[in-house]
Amino acid sequence: MSSASSPPPVTSDLLRARRSGPLRGRCTVPGDKSISHRALLFGALSDGPVAITGLGRGGDNLSTARALAALGVTIDIDAAGGEARVVGAGFRGLRAAAHALDCGNSGTTIRLLTGLLAGQPFETTLEGDASLTRRPMRRLATPLRAMGASVEGRTEPAKPHDIFPPLRVKGGALHGVTYTLPVASAQLKSALVLAGLQAVGRTIITEPGLSRDHTERMLSFLGAPITADATTRTVTVDPAGWGGRLRAAPITVPGDLSSAAFLIVAALVVPGSEVTVEGIGLNPTRTGILDALAQMGADLEVTETGNAMGEPVGRVRVRASRLHGIEIGAALALRSIDEIPALTVAAALASGRTVFSDLHELRVKESDRIAALARELGRAGVPVEERPDGLVVDGLDGKPARGGTVRPEHDHRIAMAGAVLGLAAEAGDETLIPADDIATSFPAFAETLRTLGAVL
Repeated sequence: MSSASSPPPVTSDLLRARRSGPLRGRCTVPGDKSISHRALLFGALSDGPVAITGLGRGGDNLSTARALAALGVTIDIDAAGGEARVVGAGFRGLRAAAHALDCGNSGTTIRLLTGLLAGQPFETTLEGDASLTRRPMRRLATPLRAMGASVEGRTEPAKPHDIFPPLRVKGGALHGVTYTLPVASAQLKSALVLAGLQAVGRTIITEPGLSRDHTERMLSFLGAPITADATTRTVTVDPAGWGGRLRAAPITVPGDLSSAAFLIVAALVVPGSEVTVEGIGLNPTRTGILDALAQMGADLEVTETGNAMGEPVGRVRVRASRLHGIEIGAALALRSIDEIPALTVAAALASGRTVFSDLHELRVKESDRIAALARELGRAGVPVEERPDGLVVDGLDGKPARGGTVRPEHDHRIAMAGAVLGLAAEAGDETLIPADDIATSFPAFAETLRTLGAVL
């Protein structure tokens, strides 16, 4: 029987962050959210049972698990232990769901599943929460339609040329395409790869920048006919002669660098802190935040300790540091796109000015993150300028932030950024953060910080 349990219960509706003493100790973080989605999905497409360890325990990953179960995949998850067993059905073993697939708040779930379902011989509806239904999907639908699938969605009068969830996907006999993505996006690229594995003929995908390559690494490890060229930013899928099933193999998910980013920044900005985060993924397409923090003057020590399915894994040791402003744009911005909320907290408490640019994609995340970060930094007394593609932050340079109430708009990264900023607020100030918004990716966030000595 398929099962996918709920996230651990949240013990209170609000976290209350106060100015903290030094953070000290070693800790781990949940399994990488991006890799966990793919571990479940690729396990479902394998040729036998797959054991997954280190699976992310947040709500987004469970949305993927529930959707796959609705498509007939047997999945058993121990959410508390981060372990799962998936009985692979292969591309040809999925069945039509009896109801619409609820993707929750997860853009990765809806986009990757749309790519997979584009090649299935049935129709599926994919829906989500209020935040997800505001996320544009034309960039996904256009290449899938060119491959032979039908992808339809809701329209909005203000944006008549785009479509939005719920999406209706009617799979068809797909043919390969050569396609250049309008933006560098691991989600769009991965969706087209999944469609390309079900197509007749070769699919060649080119990006304007080098986005995360978890899909390429994992699928190559599992025997899929996929090659990637980082120099030309091109991925090629050539399924000719391939059997259509991935090799069943145990999957180990490294710790999530995006979650670790908030602990790392907290240790940097709380005086006297020294924290080591163990077992986190150090994929070079993801480590932009570590490079940015090093440029800002952070005392960081990064040690690679192993490898999991082509993904480098290691630890990061960080000591409180006096940071200074820098420019974060172009490739550095792309390699730290999900960690920008954590980086803005570092910028807020640094000396000098930090300029964030080339971040148009943050406008269409779980929230409009550029607007949300500008609002939250301003609320905390940080001079900030919102720009169309980023932010300009003038650091407080040793002065404390202000407390207040964080309004994350159901965006987990905005919530965690607000909590970390609250640890460096004025003595006596309190910062209130909706706790359930964090459970999307890091249910044990508050507990982990408390273990390190935070007042939260």
